[in-house]
Amino acid sequence: RLYRLAAEQGDATGQLDYALCFVHGNGVKQDDGLGVHWLRLAADQNHVLAQYHMGNVHFLGRGVPRDDREATRWCRLAAEQGHAVS
Repeated sequence: RLYRLAAEQGDATGQLDYALCFVHGNGVKQDDGLGVHWLRLAADQNHVLAQYHMGNVHFLGRGVPRDDREATRWCRLAAEQGHAVS
């Protein structure tokens, strides 16, 4: 509930946390589409972990069509902010 409130108020970390609840089905019904929706909002605010996860969902095709080019773009954005795994 707190993640949802933070996400709806535009908090990027709250959006990421809420997104991951949907991606993994933690406390909510698993829904990749809603997960990607909230991930995108956080990633568009330059949240590095959200950008990394956007790369993963595009690489795996979870909630979006599989797209290596888009996966690379998101991971590159995360890497440019210092995310070592990206």
